[in-house]
Amino acid sequence: MKLKLLILLLTLASISNVAFTAPHPELKAFPSTVANKQRFVIALPAKPQEESQLKVELIVGKTMQTDGVNHYWLLNNIEEKTLEGWGYSYYQIDDSANAASTRMAPLINHGPITQFVTAAPLLIRYNSRLPIVVYAPIGYEVKYRIWSASESLENANLE
Repeated sequence: MKLKLLILLLTLASISNVAFTAPHPELKAFPSTVANKQRFVIALPAKPQEESQLKVELIVGKTMQTDGVNHYWLLNNIEEKTLEGWGYSYYQIDDSANAASTRMAPLINHGPITQFVTAAPLLIRYNSRLPIVVYAPIGYEVKYRIWSASESLENANLE
């Protein structure tokens, strides 16, 4: 009896683990590889009542050595593209490896630090029915943040 219960529990655990880690059903439409790029996928949870009030901020960057004083940013662009034959949107980061920074002189005893340096973020609509697919150059990371709108509307002043 205990053995049957153990087998049943192990079977249920493996089935539930597969269900939670299964890829998004629409992901098969997107190519798994693009030349010199890695594919990042964001699967958003369904929120049918509030999706129209949500946005997703895509943040692309890489970890770099900086002086710890100046502000650094990448000059890459995030482009929205359409998947031929499907009409789905995906996002591609250009291959520009250029970075820019402010030009303040660092302190004498201030050593370099490692920090996440980002390109200009992109705000897109929240859609849980499709995965957000981003192709970024090797060595880059893709992060995201969910933004929500307030329930109340404010009136503008007529002047």
